[in-house]
Amino acid sequence: MRLDATQILEQVVSNNASDLHLCVGVSPHIRVNTVLSPLADYPPSTTEDIEYFLSQVLDEDQKSLYEINRELDFSIALGNKARFRVNAFYQRGYPSVALRSIPMTIPTLEDLNLPEILGKLCDLKQGLILVVGPTGHGKSTTIASMIDKINNSRAEHIITVEDPIEYVYTNKSSFIEQREMYIDTHDWDIALKSVLRQDPNIVMIGEMRDIETMTAALQVSETGHLVFATLHTNSAAQTVERIINSFPEGSKAQVRLQLAQVLEVIISQRLLPSSTKGMVPAVEIMLATDAIRNLIRENKTHMIDNTIRTSMSVGMQPIERGLALLVEKGWVDVSDAMKYAILPDELARLLKNSKYVKPEKR
Repeated sequence: MRLDATQILEQVVSNNASDLHLCVGVSPHIRVNTVLSPLADYPPSTTEDIEYFLSQVLDEDQKSLYEINRELDFSIALGNKARFRVNAFYQRGYPSVALRSIPMTIPTLEDLNLPEILGKLCDLKQGLILVVGPTGHGKSTTIASMIDKINNSRAEHIITVEDPIEYVYTNKSSFIEQREMYIDTHDWDIALKSVLRQDPNIVMIGEMRDIETMTAALQVSETGHLVFATLHTNSAAQTVERIINSFPEGSKAQVRLQLAQVLEVIISQRLLPSSTKGMVPAVEIMLATDAIRNLIRENKTHMIDNTIRTSMSVGMQPIERGLALLVEKGWVDVSDAMKYAILPDELARLLKNSKYVKPEKR
């Protein structure tokens, strides 16, 4: 069976799969609620199969870039049913493709079962909002939902710089422009320096991937704009350390001051499988209170985790509390929650009196 792009993407949508993987020598695989399995009725793919698939989704310029760089990020749409973020690459000399499904409709914060405080954060006018976590754990969707909430309620000029564009926004109360790397601009650094000349109120940076994008995020936030960005880190404390340690030793003190001044919140999240809800987020929330800002300025990031745990009354939430809430609602099994806990003993303490935790046999 040839890999007809429309047919196989239709199957991804009908199976409610999050990902599709195409690799020479094995059948196409899809991921549904974290479980990876082969698509029925598809034999192992050949080089010709995958090249045929790519010929249907790449334009001539993209084909040239793919051959030169041996990998390419781009996005495609399946009519008005779904969009896909695509990474085409080579492995062992053969072409491979990984696709991530992106819903055409941007879900609300309520749809995503995210904490209510995220909605309140959408009222911010300036500062830096970071959404962090591993790849595939919903960072882009959370930011898209927050931006769409702003789009529904405020008249702002919003500019995104992405690689590639994932969610496509429709102008509502706000005016939104989306720039895609290698189509609308060829350089992250130049694009982010130019953004201040484009009269934005809000800027979304697809990913803070290096010292240039981190510098730009801090500078744009510093000039009175609201900036959203993602980072591949596991916690708020690790995020602060990653940003500061990305800079040369002589610049770290200044970066600590900048970050302490502009940071508003770090949202760290994990997606867990649920038998009733599909995938649900466990969220750590670090608000940039005066205490947190002082810890950043004074290079005491090792104290951030404890400050989050002792500041729940002001809206902060450690990841263990986020996991415990999922278990208490009956959405997630205790065993799954434990796999994602940074401090399993703390999660066990929070769940000690929960009706969802079976007492140990003596």
